[in-house]
Amino acid sequence: MLRDMAAEMRPIHWPSWQTHRTYVRARKDRRHLRRRGRRTWPGRHPLAAGLMALVLVLTPVEVSLASALASPALGFSVPARFAEWLRNNGAGSVVNTVENWWYSHHPPPVGGRPQPGAIPSVAPRQHVRARVARSRHELARYLDTPAPLAPFATPALPGEGVWRPSGRLVRGVPAIYETFMRPDAIHTSVVDGVAWLDTKLLSATLYSGSYIPGHGPFTYTAPIQPGPARSLVAAFNAGFRMQDAGGGYYTQGRLIIPLRPGGASFVVYKNGSATVGAWGVDVKMTPEVVAVRQNLSLLVDNGKPVAGLNANDTTKWGNTLGNQVYVSRSGIGVTSDGALVYVGGPNLNITDLANLLVRAGAVRAMELDINADWVNFATFAPATPNGAASAANGTDLLPLADMAGPPTRYFTTWWARDFITMSAR
Repeated sequence: MLRDMAAEMRPIHWPSWQTHRTYVRARKDRRHLRRRGRRTWPGRHPLAAGLMALVLVLTPVEVSLASALASPALGFSVPARFAEWLRNNGAGSVVNTVENWWYSHHPPPVGGRPQPGAIPSVAPRQHVRARVARSRHELARYLDTPAPLAPFATPALPGEGVWRPSGRLVRGVPAIYETFMRPDAIHTSVVDGVAWLDTKLLSATLYSGSYIPGHGPFTYTAPIQPGPARSLVAAFNAGFRMQDAGGGYYTQGRLIIPLRPGGASFVVYKNGSATVGAWGVDVKMTPEVVAVRQNLSLLVDNGKPVAGLNANDTTKWGNTLGNQVYVSRSGIGVTSDGALVYVGGPNLNITDLANLLVRAGAVRAMELDINADWVNFATFAPATPNGAASAANGTDLLPLADMAGPPTRYFTTWWARDFITMSAR
């Protein structure tokens, strides 16, 4: 009995050999896996494998960037396209920092004279309107030709502030006049353009883009079709991207983006007339309104620059710009007799733009787009009266160095931004 009890109390060793074998086998399996892992490419090159994994993660970003850099709709220069891509992907602050540094280190030159030909001589057609419109009845069909503009810089250069006709004739007379001005008395080598548009002879149309404002399709969108091209006289840029415009967009009976009360508005009516005003104050929604394009707040009101303008402003009038920045800017205004005036060109601060619009006769005006890739005003002069406007017979208000990209943009499918056309009535 005692022998049996002792046998029961002894440890049972028979399973130990199985446990040991399992342990040994597990060790062998682990060594095998390690050796097998070292035989694979990722195992032998862990750093390279990690980099490849990172590339796979970033591939959609690379595809997006490559597409943006190849898209003329995002700009005519690669830096402009890259900046636009950064803004669209939440890196606007990076763009702001770089632009702040660039513009603060590249102000326009002080003093000096413009490049030869920057202020063209007055064309022989200057007095065509006066010769044709002789009777009171004929004069009622046109607006009075604007008087020459007094230059800001003295002494005036030959042709500075003197109007010259541009674009195809309408009813036998010029419908658009252009002139060229130095924007202030300090940066005397800088020249900007001013265009005056006779709204009795011209009809406005707002063309909408797939990028700005988006939410198409639209009846009027680039490219300009052959039918409208036969009466096209001029085309020019609209405003900021809608996320930056601080306002809304209305066209084709659709409210694309809600209109902001008080917002600076370019308004087009059924009869083709157009004006500029503060929404709900100077202009409002009526059955006659066919298009409204808002951008910021009025820059000029009651014939004067609005109160509180600051040449060094970096937020309200273009928040991608740095302190004391002079960049390409544009604006559109309406005169007391209903003409439209467009101002555009390089090295303008916001007060310069306002002062030029007032000098051109604007009683109300708004800023349009900024930066050289987007600021563009072009007129068209086909060889025959009813010939189709095209990039081949288009002329920019300023040379290519100051208005990037020829008038080609208005006749291509890839132009995805909104713009405004003026056509013969």
